[in-house]
Amino acid sequence: MSKHRHRILSNCRGTADPWAVLMVGIAAFFSLLILAPLAVVFYLSFFEGSLLDAVNHYSLNNYKNVFGELFTYKVLWNTAGFSFVALVVSFFFGIPTAWLVERTDFPGKTILLTFMTIGLLIPGFAVAMGWLFLLHPRIGIVNQYLQDTFGFIDAPLSITTITGMGWVQGLNLTPVAFIMTAGAFRAMDPKLEEAAEASGASTARMISTVTIPLIWPGVLAAAIYIFTVGLSAFDVPAIIGWSNRIFTFSTYMYLMVSPQEGLPKYGASATFSIIGIILAAILGWWYARVQKRSHQYEVITGKAYQPKIVRLGKRAIVAWLFIGVYLILSKLIPLAMLLWASLLRYFEMPSVDAIARTSLQNYVGLPWELVMRGAGNTSILMLLTPTITMVVSLVFAWVVLRSKIRGRFLFDFFAFLPHAVPNIIFAMGAVLLALFVLKGFIPIYGTIWLLLLLYVIVRMSYGTRMMNSSLIQIHRELEEAAYVSGGSTWSVVRRILVPILTPPILYGWLWIALLTYRELTLAVLLSRAENTTLPVVVWSIWLSGGFGQAAALTTVMLCVLVPIIALYWYVAHRTGIGTRAM
Repeated sequence: MSKHRHRILSNCRGTADPWAVLMVGIAAFFSLLILAPLAVVFYLSFFEGSLLDAVNHYSLNNYKNVFGELFTYKVLWNTAGFSFVALVVSFFFGIPTAWLVERTDFPGKTILLTFMTIGLLIPGFAVAMGWLFLLHPRIGIVNQYLQDTFGFIDAPLSITTITGMGWVQGLNLTPVAFIMTAGAFRAMDPKLEEAAEASGASTARMISTVTIPLIWPGVLAAAIYIFTVGLSAFDVPAIIGWSNRIFTFSTYMYLMVSPQEGLPKYGASATFSIIGIILAAILGWWYARVQKRSHQYEVITGKAYQPKIVRLGKRAIVAWLFIGVYLILSKLIPLAMLLWASLLRYFEMPSVDAIARTSLQNYVGLPWELVMRGAGNTSILMLLTPTITMVVSLVFAWVVLRSKIRGRFLFDFFAFLPHAVPNIIFAMGAVLLALFVLKGFIPIYGTIWLLLLLYVIVRMSYGTRMMNSSLIQIHRELEEAAYVSGGSTWSVVRRILVPILTPPILYGWLWIALLTYRELTLAVLLSRAENTTLPVVVWSIWLSGGFGQAAALTTVMLCVLVPIIALYWYVAHRTGIGTRAM
């Protein structure tokens, strides 16, 4: 064993194993790629004036301007409110659903898990469009009905508020809250609750003094993650808030680099990104402190641990109603509105006359040349992004868990950064890197390869988590036997690790491909006419006022998504690693 460890980067003749050295080199290269956008953002935040000037000027003026502008604080306040409402809504639906699945005999758990997983894959902008058609102050059919029926002068309900945007985002993030808190319920020892019951504690007191403290680390982890997602979210604030000039962190950054008037404010956007990095660092530090004290919550031991299953009885009907309300609000009604809008030239309330006016005109009138270009680029990204990500993630996992080089755990830290830092900051860093650092010798800006590079970087945090957890389960004896027989690192990876890891690799590949298909936040900052993607085409049509055509194209995207989700579900079911891997 010891001899093997000493020669992990050398072959049986004692010389360097080129495959092992190559894998360490790949890990180092991609670590630099992860750090480069963040370094450029930090560097350019001190740049004053036009970045195209021949003479460089560095100062703190960007910071003075950003922090001296009142609108900055308004945007941050909007973002905090949006993220908080999204957190509350996602927890309101997600935590009880997780409890039903993990701690009760709720019938239909498999169906519920499937719905929750599919909910993660439906594009957020599709749901946002549906809610806008439902509750827009002017065209929303609910407001039209209330005004016609009760004579309201003004619309009584409005989705174009921070609360409304947070509501929609919270519905989209409920599956995340469900998945992240389900593990906490699964691991909780019910004997402590039983002791509280035996002591005469009421249900409310037991939940507040026993259940919540025990699942607190899992709840806090979910809260930090969801809040970070809210900080970075673009699709919902853009679809609902943009036309009403309600900006959050991500849409304001987009406005600075793609202004409707004047020149892009790259320096200010870099400075604004630093605020996001600081906020993410504070949240990460908070989470790390809780993790450091996690031993206080260790309640599972090897002594007859058995999760207690609560029998719902007739209360199962109430549980199904709760789940049904969520599914209707989060998916059924918004997507039905989307389909209805796609069939109308001008949006109007459903009626017999309106049905007579439905047509496929919005579908026929789509800018098909642009759509096909977007579809082609999206297809390329769906094939290459998961392929490269899973290969690089396997390399990272091998270097971190199998090699013995010093500082190897830094690679794991670098791979985790895209999970901790809002993705839109990586997108901003990639824009600045391509425009002002690489432009002279690698003209990558405006190409699909810049998108591919960014997608790979951002998805590596997921890929490495999955490969790490899978590689840990493989005993080293198999690899050591191959090394003793004269095998190289390449043969060990190719003949032993890859065949064993094929199920999680395939599962991860499909999951990343689906996320790539619906990705808007990253693409919107880097896309131009040549490298546009389908979600960006939807956004550009929506931005130009073509609501019906945007709804039609989104409906087409959802139809294409169905067989891919079916394949994903089949693989997840066959491998049995579905939600366990998320």
